[in-house]
Amino acid sequence: MTPRDPGWEARVRDSFARQAFTAMLGARMTALAPGRCEITLERRDDLLQQHGFVHGGAVATLADTACGYAAFTLFAAEASILTVEMKVNFMSPADGEVIVARAEVKRSGGTLTVVSADLFAVREGKESLAATALATMMALEGRADAPKERPR
Repeated sequence: MTPRDPGWEARVRDSFARQAFTAMLGARMTALAPGRCEITLERRDDLLQQHGFVHGGAVATLADTACGYAAFTLFAAEASILTVEMKVNFMSPADGEVIVARAEVKRSGGTLTVVSADLFAVREGKESLAATALATMMALEGRADAPKERPR
């Protein structure tokens, strides 16, 4: 897969750095390549659900974020991105010290890009598949990937 923007990596990393929600969760971008993205999240007590597993909402957020940035690596410099559809199948509890989301573009189109992600719970160095996701991302051509000023 070939990025349309020679400055794709800096643009993607800058966009990720502006995501307050993923920063609040403690998510980190740990790998990035054209059409691929890996996001990691360390287990914390405030991210757990009632059974002591990492909450499905946090897992789904990792899937969405990894899929989005995998797609974004292939977009034009003047494009922005939004998720238009995502499905997550939870296969086993996210019961690890770290949760890792690895996303890969399946098809990059002019407007829509389809991406899949596998999410692993890592415990004592062993990965266990916790969830898999399929997402559709939309390129917003001509719209900068930056927040608009909004009246308060």
